[in-house]
Amino acid sequence: MPSRSPKVAIVCDFLTTMGGAENVVLAMHEAFPDAPIYTAMYNEDKLPLFREVDVRPSSLQKIPKKLRKYYKLFPTMAVKAMRKLDLSEFDIILTSSYLHANQVTKTRLDQLIISYCHTPARYYWSHYDLYRKDPGYGKLNALIRPLMPLMIPRQRTLDHEASQQVDVYLANSTETQERIKKYYNKPSTVLHPPVDIKRFTPSPKRGDYYVTLGRQLPNKHFDLAVEACTRLGVPLKVFGNGPLHEKLVALAGPTVEFYSDRFGDASDAAVEKALNGAKGFVFPSDEDFGIVAVEALAAGAPVIGYDKAGTRDIVQHGVSGVMFGEQTVDAVVEAIKTADKMTFLPGTLQRKSKRFEKSLFIMKLRKIVHDHAQR
Repeated sequence: MPSRSPKVAIVCDFLTTMGGAENVVLAMHEAFPDAPIYTAMYNEDKLPLFREVDVRPSSLQKIPKKLRKYYKLFPTMAVKAMRKLDLSEFDIILTSSYLHANQVTKTRLDQLIISYCHTPARYYWSHYDLYRKDPGYGKLNALIRPLMPLMIPRQRTLDHEASQQVDVYLANSTETQERIKKYYNKPSTVLHPPVDIKRFTPSPKRGDYYVTLGRQLPNKHFDLAVEACTRLGVPLKVFGNGPLHEKLVALAGPTVEFYSDRFGDASDAAVEKALNGAKGFVFPSDEDFGIVAVEALAAGAPVIGYDKAGTRDIVQHGVSGVMFGEQTVDAVVEAIKTADKMTFLPGTLQRKSKRFEKSLFIMKLRKIVHDHAQR
């Protein structure tokens, strides 16, 4: 690697909706502001924070606009598009991957691929059986379900091939680290994702309500939070949208309020205000990490969370929340009852969130890239 500062390119799967992975890409750009961002497909209208950034979409961007919302139905096309990207001028290829960002092609022996892995593709590996039952495409599920056993073996092969050319893996949680070892047989270093904890100002006086938040999909299990709070008769504020919105509304009792619908999200200000005064945050999802759980702590709300995967890196049972061992309504009910008997200090919870601060992520990422560039 040359003694000059290495030229860095950032590569991510898609830039079509704003979420945790997209915030990681923004933090990567903050760490390396001169690095262009390559991606399979880009929707500028949905991601205003990227408008001042040099984003370079792949040939997949040429798909007619009406078909772009179905981009996930064309996985092989995405792989081919990523492999065609010309990254020959860059010394370091820094990827943010949960699907196909690692499909890029090296053109020089001294190029390094450093992959920040959110998870090996859940559709192909760890959660295949779950997605086989409910692919998450609504009315198209009946079409997609029988095709999955035909398509997935090939996608697994392509994904595994790409994984073997990665030089350095960074895992967003210990759960992801275990998956990288299991499916790719590769070592990795855990680097928790950046969280903008400064957005939150916890109120010392808490309300009597709980909050749950996220994309309303089957694997998120928000029905457990809705049913548990309905059974207990405790107030629950639900933020988020998605294909299961109407189902959740139908399950909800009079103490459950929805602050967005399936066609739109509530504002960030509304979410921040709710979390800053919440009695607790109900988090029944099995997440690779779970940025929203860190945000809850930053807002002074203890987390009532599912004791699995990334949540274990965030929540200490009895200290920063209460963990439950099964994704059932009964388990969530008992966890809420347990939390109700405990005292959590908002200031202490906020301090525990600081180990996930964005500035720490940027500092560590720069050091990792610098150290490997010097080898």
